Amino acid sequence: MLPLEGRRFLCFVGDIYEDLELWYPKYRIEEAGGHVTLAGPEAGEKYEGKNGYPCVSDAAIRDMEEGDFHGVICPGGFMPDKLRRDPKVLSLLREFHSRQKLIAAICHGGWMPISAKIYQGVRVTGSPGIKDDLINAGAIWEDAPVVVDRHFVSSRKPDDLPAFCRGILSVMAQSRA
Repeated sequence: MLPLEGRRFLCFVGDIYEDLELWYPKYRIEEAGGHVTLAGPEAGEKYEGKNGYPCVSDAAIRDMEEGDFHGVICPGGFMPDKLRRDPKVLSLLREFHSRQKLIAAICHGGWMPISAKIYQGVRVTGSPGIKDDLINAGAIWEDAPVVVDRHFVSSRKPDDLPAFCRGILSVMAQSRA
């Protein structure tokens, strides 16, 4: 049995997402047997990555329900600055948190959990560009390739993606036990 077999993950997408921070975890999760639903502002819409790689969303964020997933991925880029203003994104993140399900954010993806007000007292890392935002949200900042704190996984940048995905797999292995 693959480690993520039968597990479903929500991954946010929108214009100017960080290409690698979406595709690397998506393929790594699928390689481990999981299923990833790419949800954007609209279903079936093509969103351009920061580096030009297109992504067609599988579903609209407004139609997503926390109960259908085992975890959520928040990629970076400029996309999180827009999506963190979406009340549905914020409510989904709060629901994942209340059920202690995986919340994985990389780079500027941390803006979404910040706006959902779920990082108070949580050890995290992220892009140095949002370090002050993370601290001001009550998070405990660490400069590390990956930080795992309970059901939260965070990383700083695309170079950290191998550690980020190992963190996701680690959290999911513990939640299966």
